[in-house]
Amino acid sequence: MTMWVFGYGSLLWNPGFAVAERRLATLRGWHRSFCMRSIHHRGTPETPGLVLALDAMAGAACNGVALAPEPGTEVATLDYLRGRELVSSAYLETRLSLDLDDGRRVEAVTYVIDPGHEQYVHLEMEEQAHIIAAAHGGRGPNDEYLHNTASHLADLGIRDADLEWLSERVRAIKGADGA
Repeated sequence: MTMWVFGYGSLLWNPGFAVAERRLATLRGWHRSFCMRSIHHRGTPETPGLVLALDAMAGAACNGVALAPEPGTEVATLDYLRGRELVSSAYLETRLSLDLDDGRRVEAVTYVIDPGHEQYVHLEMEEQAHIIAAAHGGRGPNDEYLHNTASHLADLGIRDADLEWLSERVRAIKGADGA
């Protein structure tokens, strides 16, 4: 049986593992949201950034990419993903059903937000934009993460109005700050 991983954020443009198959996919009952404070990768404990997470929402659907690791690399892929995604325990590793663009329904390893975790937040879009414009962590500037994700979604033909708005707003904020 093929192992699948659902990518909805940085896994779209930086999976970090060898991919044998890539399909557009839809995850129902969840939405992509900047609802996780980042204290490692895109911010610090003193100045947290924001990263995307899947937040449960009735009637929602998140479009992204299903990634199948090269056969024989499944254990190494899971080890890698756990080291990357579970660094602060704000994500929960779950297996959820995805609808692939070719009509298949598969189960995928998916990282969703733990709504009880201290890094879980709900912020207005304007506040998100200001945080993302200023934050920087171990993997680089927070706005780089936003812009890479938004541009890869656009390249895939996936519309995400919130990310498009945030990307434009962060550019405007950084332009106004002379950054």
